[in-house]
Amino acid sequence: MALPSLLVLYGSQTGTAQDTAQRIGRQAQRKHIQNRVAPLDGYNVAHLISESLVIFVCSTTGQGDPPDNMKNFWRFLFRKSLPAGSLCQLDCAVLGLGDSSYPKFNFVAKKLHKRLQQLGASLLSPVGLADDQHDLGADAVIDPWLASFWDRASALYPSMNTVTPLPEDQPLPPRYTFHFLEGVGETSGDTERNSREQRVPSESHPFPARMTSNQRVSHPSHFQEVRLIEFDISDSNIEFTAGDVVSMRPCNNPEDVEQFCQQLRLDPDSQFILKANDSTAAPAGLPEPCSLRHLVEGYLGVAAVPRRSFFETLQCFSTNELEKEKLAEFSSAEGQDELHAYCSRPRRTALEVLCDFPHTTAELKVDYLLDLFPPIQPRSFSIASSPLAHPGKLQILVAVVGYKTQIQKPRRGLCSAWLSSLDPSQGEVRVPLWVKKGTLRFPADQDTPVIMVGPGTGVAPFRSALQERIAQGKAANVLFFGCRSQFKDFYFSAEWRDRVEEGQLKLFTAFSRDQEDKIYVQHRVKEQSKLLWDLIANRNAYFYIAGAAKDMPASVCDALKATFQLEGGLSLEESDQMLVAMEKAGRFQSETWS
Repeated sequence: MALPSLLVLYGSQTGTAQDTAQRIGRQAQRKHIQNRVAPLDGYNVAHLISESLVIFVCSTTGQGDPPDNMKNFWRFLFRKSLPAGSLCQLDCAVLGLGDSSYPKFNFVAKKLHKRLQQLGASLLSPVGLADDQHDLGADAVIDPWLASFWDRASALYPSMNTVTPLPEDQPLPPRYTFHFLEGVGETSGDTERNSREQRVPSESHPFPARMTSNQRVSHPSHFQEVRLIEFDISDSNIEFTAGDVVSMRPCNNPEDVEQFCQQLRLDPDSQFILKANDSTAAPAGLPEPCSLRHLVEGYLGVAAVPRRSFFETLQCFSTNELEKEKLAEFSSAEGQDELHAYCSRPRRTALEVLCDFPHTTAELKVDYLLDLFPPIQPRSFSIASSPLAHPGKLQILVAVVGYKTQIQKPRRGLCSAWLSSLDPSQGEVRVPLWVKKGTLRFPADQDTPVIMVGPGTGVAPFRSALQERIAQGKAANVLFFGCRSQFKDFYFSAEWRDRVEEGQLKLFTAFSRDQEDKIYVQHRVKEQSKLLWDLIANRNAYFYIAGAAKDMPASVCDALKATFQLEGGLSLEESDQMLVAMEKAGRFQSETWS
């Protein structure tokens, strides 16, 4: 019997599911199994009926939503018209990647597993529910799940047991070959400027928006740098409403680019054309020809914390005994505690790892750059303005991420640090960006009240909503805003004051550090129980939460349920049911991030 072919399909928002899918593809390659790895929306789902062996790897985004690159597949698979036995020839398995701190933990994987069963597919393994909150991360589930899958696949296809797998330290062929060019000038990185006018910007074709302002809105003495950044999107074909998000792919800082090129002895100005060595598509967004500087600066995730797959690939090139031994440990299931302590906990970057393994770094070949380093992932921000108030403009509120770990050099968020470094007063600055629908939806009815709880930068989507609603004549608006100090991080305070004076907004503030006892937004929610009960029970108000996914969302929910009990006479169970009913009706919505 011939070896099976394996199809690995992934739905990935931040690159983690893609990395896992590619890791499974490499395992199949070592077992001499022909395989293909592709995003779910990059695959013709109609062909699924003729596949024999498939692994689905998917994450969950937002409030139980599928990632962007599997939404078309999702819609097709859940068509009611699909016959019950349409996938009866398919052997498959579903591996979910999630975070149990979110209420809809691995919701997409669970739902996909159930739907495949309904369509008659044979599920070789129970659904895998990997959890980022586990002490050892997602691999604590992925490793045993994959071992079990390969055992079951071997039982189904005995021919798999007759071949000897390639050793783990033997390099697999690179996905691309670099063909370097002589005497080619620096490329602009933009080969499609002429056709842009007619196109709605997207991830593959972003709009180079001109930055018009970049101002700090937190007090200079405040520990947290927060910036309000504005872009000119005139003539971009971009349209957005309250609740939508803007995405952009940041650049690595010039010092990291230079250091990387020096370590790998690369000429940053050399030009190349990529040739795929298999069915892999060319990386989106790279010009042709492309300079190594452009590749490293705008595409390779050299400043990201590397995943285990990075060490698995790195060990294949190591000839130094000590380094090879350490890399093999970091690549093994048993070494994940050590890898976590070395990499994840201190947030060590891939570039810093290369510095720690100089002998191995010296052995790296340029053809493997795209196998080693994942692409820089786009970052998304809630839009903080409305085109009804700021025509042709788009604003975002950005907290610049910075913190210390055991590594001497402070850690900086790649995108926020990059944005904060851009100064439009010193010359033209353009940022390629595109807009996506967000998860928050606001009521169209003129008289329906909205209650918004947005501490810190969580207020961004609510500023957009308030500008939009007030321009539409909707005055039933309630905002709970929280921050540390009225004088240091009370964003848009003058704007809110004007809205209150004009009768367009009820504002309740919580300044947690301006008095001895800390006061948070959940305390203000409890204090306004009579108002909230009247708006929700009698006027069908919508309730929104946006902000960091730590204690705040759960505390606000508890305060809201306490309101239901105090003012509505509901029991604890009834208040839970009321909140669930509101969520199902779209009257309770949240947008949180870690």
